[in-house]
Amino acid sequence: MTKIVVLDGYALNPGDLSWTVFHDLGECVVYDRTPTDQILNRARDATILLTNKTPLTARTLASLQDLRYIGVLATGYNIVDVAAATDLGIVVTNVPSYSTHSVAQMVFALLLELCHHVQLHSDAVKGGEWTRSQDFCFWKAPLIELQGKTMGIVGLGQIGRQVAKIADALGMRVLASSRTQKDPLEYPGFRWVPLDELLQSSDVVSLHCPLFPETEGMINKRTLALMSDSAFLINTARGGLIVEADLAEALNNGKIAGAGLDVLTAEPPSTANSLLQARNCLITPHISWATAEARTRLMVIAADNLRAFLTGQPVHVVKS
Repeated sequence: MTKIVVLDGYALNPGDLSWTVFHDLGECVVYDRTPTDQILNRARDATILLTNKTPLTARTLASLQDLRYIGVLATGYNIVDVAAATDLGIVVTNVPSYSTHSVAQMVFALLLELCHHVQLHSDAVKGGEWTRSQDFCFWKAPLIELQGKTMGIVGLGQIGRQVAKIADALGMRVLASSRTQKDPLEYPGFRWVPLDELLQSSDVVSLHCPLFPETEGMINKRTLALMSDSAFLINTARGGLIVEADLAEALNNGKIAGAGLDVLTAEPPSTANSLLQARNCLITPHISWATAEARTRLMVIAADNLRAFLTGQPVHVVKS
């Protein structure tokens, strides 16, 4: 019988979803979390492994003699040594496109908070400031309208395109920078531009590109210096795209107006991470993907991936 081991199921399913579909496909054992020193013990007899962020290195894979399939419970698959898996005849799949709408929604949750400071004003009202006010309204920070502003999108894949759609609906002009410039958007004023021009020309920069060696640290002291002092930076992609110390310095010096980050280089972050104390920096704990709707889609697609593999017609296979 097929033995399925889920190494770190808690992030996908903290209890509000069901693993039944995987139990129907084989003998399935689900672990909430797996420390690295327990991976081999838990995965030793598995033919199928499902992982989100538990790393599967070449050395680990070489020790798992029965393993034939790895299903990554995410879109990004850098936690698996795909080249080693391929050499060993192990199929690796991921789950693309399950969180497009949720991540795009989070981009604007962060951006609108930077523009309107909703929590700040709600806290002020609950603290009695409105009750004590002599006027019918007050504001504790500048309020910003997005109509007429420019949204610069770095990486125009499915999520980037959904962000562009929302930006256009809000009356923003859209610029994009991407390694591949396919299917330009039919919005007024849309242009493909190099990264440096995008940074110079945008009121909001939103990152949606993968983390590769060539994109690691792309937002750094030099590139931040190109941005307007009034610009916002949003990152819901990968923390490693940003040199965090450089961003903290830019925020604290007023070089850019603010940042909204759902991802950091190390997750969870160290208490020494300078962004935790940076000026006008919103940080959320990598939750843009985690709506119930998106996680339900992820579960369904992951099960479909495994079912396709078991019938000899694998889909969403990733290559090194």
